[in-house]
Amino acid sequence: MSAESGVPGSSARREYERRKAKDEEKLREKWGRFGGLAVALSDERRHTKSWDRGAIGEERLGARLNALAADGLAVLHDRRIPGSKANIDHLAITRGGIWVIDAKRYKGRPELKIEGGILRPRVEKLLVGRRDCTKLVDGVLEQVDVVRDIVGDVPVVGALCFIEADWPVIGGAFSTRGVHVLWPKRLAKALMEQRAGGVDVP
Repeated sequence: MSAESGVPGSSARREYERRKAKDEEKLREKWGRFGGLAVALSDERRHTKSWDRGAIGEERLGARLNALAADGLAVLHDRRIPGSKANIDHLAITRGGIWVIDAKRYKGRPELKIEGGILRPRVEKLLVGRRDCTKLVDGVLEQVDVVRDIVGDVPVVGALCFIEADWPVIGGAFSTRGVHVLWPKRLAKALMEQRAGGVDVP
């Protein structure tokens, strides 16, 4: 892997370290001479810890994608979105097109819930466990639009890859509003199937 490919999870890792240092600084200020003791005996704040979880998920998925990279498949990690603080976790460039991949390390089973349809407008919701995570799909679609604006007529698809989720033994992967929802092994298989096409892979 070349340095230009980027480091998986680096933005999330930096944000975790920044938040952790800020939390520790606040504890030291509050407790004075006992600041070191307070830091040593305090749990990390949940929101701070979530950045560490996210970074680990991106790092693990990035390692798997790097292992796939070969002739006909190139990967980029942790790409900044122009004019935004947000980033794209992973990009996989295949002969069939570009995959915009958002890595999530959530607990629970991802599933598609469909409401309405006949008399009411059809609404698709992404649930993970019992949490409504539909906003994650919106985020991927926004990233897909950014990439499409840059690459023009090259096919671009989005994917949400849930690491360590409670996937069923058989089946489980699905799509919602054109975004693939799957796990790392299934994602790897889907990318390996993208060997045909006219995209010039670097």
